[in-house]
Amino acid sequence: MAFAYLVDPHHRAEWQSSLRRVEDVRPALPAVGQTWVDVTVPGLRPRMETTVLERPHTWTEVGRWHGIDATLTLDLTPEGAGCLVAPTFRVTGSGVARPVAFVVGRVAGLAVWPDLRRAARILATR
Repeated sequence: MAFAYLVDPHHRAEWQSSLRRVEDVRPALPAVGQTWVDVTVPGLRPRMETTVLERPHTWTEVGRWHGIDATLTLDLTPEGAGCLVAPTFRVTGSGVARPVAFVVGRVAGLAVWPDLRRAARILATR
């Protein structure tokens, strides 16, 4: 249940604090190659793509925006009636985007754990 919820872009704005909504999700169901646009609170619109989807254990997305790439991997391990989610987050940039990527990585990386805790609270009510 957690894997299906976390990897589906349609649910992202419910639990990801930086998102207002997602747009242009293609195809509708999660799969490697699925793309969408994150519409963020600050107004950035990175193009996202699922690059790894190994049900029910590993999922990776890459977001690209003006020379900055952000990669999030979620590894899920069964634990009792639920699972443990281990995120790996990395932001890179080249040229003039490199220092911006460093700052974005620090700031956005701080939000990953609170966002996953929010997702866990949402899932606990379903």
